[in-house]
Amino acid sequence: MENPHEQIQNALLARIINNVEKLNESVIDLNKTLEVINRENMDVELLSQMWENYQRNILFQLEKTGQLQPPL
Repeated sequence: MENPHEQIQNALLARIINNVEKLNESVIDLNKTLEVINRENMDVELLSQMWENYQRNILFQLEKTGQLQPPL
């Protein structure tokens, strides 16, 4: 005769394993979605870096030519 506690433990363990498998699938889906989002944001990041460099260059040029004016 089997131990009833062992049956309960086996059932609980099976539920835990099933839930962990579902969680793993969800994490994989989340990672794939984040990869897509990161790829799509690369253009925005590049534009942001270009704009920052442009601002730095303009500030440098205005300072060197003496045309930099204080903010309004």
